[in-house]
Amino acid sequence: MNKKPDNIVYSEEQGYNASLLPYATTVGAPVIQSEDLVAWKTRGIHNVNKVFENKFAELKLEYQKLMEEYKWNELVYNAKFSFEPVIGETYHMYLGEDGTEFLSLIPPNEWNKKFIGSFQLNSDKKWIVVTTCSESS
Repeated sequence: MNKKPDNIVYSEEQGYNASLLPYATTVGAPVIQSEDLVAWKTRGIHNVNKVFENKFAELKLEYQKLMEEYKWNELVYNAKFSFEPVIGETYHMYLGEDGTEFLSLIPPNEWNKKFIGSFQLNSDKKWIVVTTCSESS
């Protein structure tokens, strides 16, 4: 019969194809050892988790800023005022005797009312906080 020795790489379909294989086929070839990938995977997981944590912290901070802006805008838009605000002008919010908030052009140092904050209207019709009661005291 046509029996080949064990150390010969032979295939019925491809013949002697040792030079085409991606691994060593002779006894004298270097030993194939699988690398320990646990450490590499652990480092990779740690690094990726750090990236996700940082991104989540950024998004959380951005969300908190957005909610703070929303809160102030809602407060100003719900306040009483009998004029059309001008973009770029600074307005001051006070608490009236009846407990409602109102806007005025009079700065807090010229009026003896409960001051809440100063705001400026930007071109997007969004109120920007200039100062608040806690910042001015």
